[in-house]
Amino acid sequence: MKRLTFLSLIIVAALVLGACAPAATPAPTMAPKATETSAPTAMPKPTETLQPKDIVDTAVADGRFTTLVAAVTAAGLVDTLKGEGPFTVFAPTDDAFAKLPAMTVENLLKPENIEQLKSILLYHVVAGKVMAADVTKLESAETVLGKSVTIKLDMGNVYINDAKVVLTDIETSNGVIHVIDTVLLPPADQLDIVDTAVADGRFTTLVAAVTAAGLVDTLKGEGPFTVFAPTDDAFAKLPAGTVESLLKPENLEQLKNILLYHVVAGKVMAADVVKLEKAATVLGPSVKITVDGSKVMINDAEVLITDIETSNGVIHVIDTVILPPADIVDTAGADGRFTTLVAALQAADLVDALKAAGPFTVFAPTDDAFAKLPAGTVESLLKPENLEQLKSILLYHVVSGKVMAADVIKLTSAVTLQGSDVTIKIDGDKVYINDAQVIITDIETLNGVIHVIDMVLLPAK
Repeated sequence: MKRLTFLSLIIVAALVLGACAPAATPAPTMAPKATETSAPTAMPKPTETLQPKDIVDTAVADGRFTTLVAAVTAAGLVDTLKGEGPFTVFAPTDDAFAKLPAMTVENLLKPENIEQLKSILLYHVVAGKVMAADVTKLESAETVLGKSVTIKLDMGNVYINDAKVVLTDIETSNGVIHVIDTVLLPPADQLDIVDTAVADGRFTTLVAAVTAAGLVDTLKGEGPFTVFAPTDDAFAKLPAGTVESLLKPENLEQLKNILLYHVVAGKVMAADVVKLEKAATVLGPSVKITVDGSKVMINDAEVLITDIETSNGVIHVIDTVILPPADIVDTAGADGRFTTLVAALQAADLVDALKAAGPFTVFAPTDDAFAKLPAGTVESLLKPENLEQLKSILLYHVVSGKVMAADVIKLTSAVTLQGSDVTIKIDGDKVYINDAQVIITDIETLNGVIHVIDMVLLPAK
């Protein structure tokens, strides 16, 4: 019992002392150990960007252009289309090639046709990289072949010539591919005027005449020329034997004049022809152009077909051979109002002079004009002893050169072949040569022009 009491006291004393002792400073908290970081995760390597293929390899990989690729290979154009470029290729699919007539592709792939194949392929290639947004701004584009393709928009579709663009902007390392549904065929090289007429088949007489007249080289020349071309049917409308007569050696100069009367210098398309009232021919005299409703007439010939383009001009087809006017003398003789003038020219031996090439401008007095002279004057002048005086009077009516009315009225005088001047004056709407009134103007002839006057001009003595 005592032992227990003593032990209890010891325990109580210990508790009292513990309670009275200062509080123990707590042991410092251990800094947390740095968490061992694992090695940094390696950054994933960027995925390698595939470089675009060139035009040829893109076409090969696509799978829709096996015929095109075979053709490019056969034509020796692989290196070209793998070159730096850039190029724009309008690429026909296999289905496009399949639309060609049977055996066309097989024939083109033959060695003897490789140049033709090459031309066709190059007609699908444009220099430069032309994206679809720019293609649609164009009306045409020149191909590497040298010939242009037309570009048109229709109902939201884009057409290259007649081929529809079905897929655009396949970019390649050296350009761009636009996919089309039809193979483009380049237009045939244009023939010149002569070869076009030969190939047409409707102009055999015209071609024979051009050959006989020695005009083949002229009409195969650079030009350009506009030809109003009469058909074989047009020549057949001439009086029987006319063509055969014209083809004779002694008539070739006349034939040449007729043919050159069908030719106008320059390339005058139909849209411009109809704006004209006349056109000067290579022969010299002009043809008259009239529009009557839907008909266009060249003199008395109707234009049947227009705008047959050639390498050196254009052909318009007519249904009648147009005959050039006669020379000054023959025109005056055929007119009927100049019998005294013609008789005087014959008496004065001036016929050959006024049938020459000239050109001349003649102020031609009518029979009524001669009748105004004092009685007996004409008869006296026709006598052999007065022929020099008659010749002087006649030459006083002739001016060198072809002076049309529009130019006459700009002058105040003109030197005649007689040597003296005539005066030119305008009074209101009247034009006078000395005191003679001009009553008709611009009668064109083969070698000049006639203006009709109402009085005989008399040179000063």
